[in-house]
Amino acid sequence: MNTDEMNAPRVAVVTGAGRGIGAAVALRLARDGFHVVVADIDAAHTAAVVEEIVSLGGTGEVASFDVADRAAVQSWAADLLDRHGRCDVVVNNAIWIRYGALLDMTEPDIDRMVDVGLKGVIWMIQAVGKIMSDQGSGCIVNVSSPAATRGTQDAGVYGAIKGAISSLTWQMAAELGRHGVRVNAVVPGAVPTEGARMLVDDDGYELRRAKTPLGRLGKPEDLAGAVSFLASEDASFVNGHLLTVDGGLMVS
Repeated sequence: MNTDEMNAPRVAVVTGAGRGIGAAVALRLARDGFHVVVADIDAAHTAAVVEEIVSLGGTGEVASFDVADRAAVQSWAADLLDRHGRCDVVVNNAIWIRYGALLDMTEPDIDRMVDVGLKGVIWMIQAVGKIMSDQGSGCIVNVSSPAATRGTQDAGVYGAIKGAISSLTWQMAAELGRHGVRVNAVVPGAVPTEGARMLVDDDGYELRRAKTPLGRLGKPEDLAGAVSFLASEDASFVNGHLLTVDGGLMVS
């Protein structure tokens, strides 16, 4: 890395950042001083998040691509490197969910869930891992779920994908750690975002709240704070860790 690249603003990328947890993470990383690439397949939502970042005194840019499209991800990463010369943090937050009994799940729904939720993370790690390895530093934060380790009604495919994300986090921590790249994950509890409420009703969230020892549901900002820590120098020796942010749900 040359002197100009070393002095360039740190760059963070958040996928699925058009709303909900992803948007909260993007805003927090902007407050932490990163230039934030707000990535989402929905350009309108990402533009609104970037506008908010700028209104708060930060800097950001829109990136509209489908993480399930490997060629699109690689093309975006090449352009990012050309324009910024670096990539410091990537948060793999994008997901596409359909809950339902495994016996009733359709092939198109399963394919889309795997394409976005698992392959999309792999494509992003392939694209940014080379950049980070070449610069000798970087932080990747994946998003897993309690469903990876707990039996959850109608979440067989989702839980399997998140189990794969947990495993991928550990494997990549070992593979990329030798190049100075840290790979960790956050494990959110119940967070009633706009998108999540399309899948879980009020009764479902009340059940989750009742099972949470802290007695409340999570907020997007709770996850944003956890990601902020993992991306910070305070976590410079944290690698291969799944940070649970669930109010104690996993131990209840």
